[in-house]
Amino acid sequence: QVQLVESGGGLVQPGGSLRLSCVASGKIFSINDMGWYRQAPGKERELVATINIGGTTNFADSVKGRFTISRDDVRKSIYLQMDSLKPEDTAVYYCNAVIVTSGDYLRRNYWGQGTQVTVSS
Repeated sequence: QVQLVESGGGLVQPGGSLRLSCVASGKIFSINDMGWYRQAPGKERELVATINIGGTTNFADSVKGRFTISRDDVRKSIYLQMDSLKPEDTAVYYCNAVIVTSGDYLRRNYWGQGTQVTVSS
């Protein structure tokens, strides 16, 4: 089975920075698109940033210029560098990956458990 393990969440002051990491493990044949989503209290989950296998990135308008997404295919990881954080960035952040598993070559969506990011004075 495949697991996504997240780390890096926490409490930070407005204007500060935080770096989230997500590591995929299991019987992985290939990892296609990967991304970060977030869900604030009382709101629906929204896309934050994605990166495909070729390195092409996509960002939500609300985070453009402040967040950076990257991937390391050797370590089977993705990262979200968050700078100039605002209180409205407060949310649970979820790692997502489209993964083809080895042997059966099934293509499925996987989610991390979520990590809390709180931006507050």
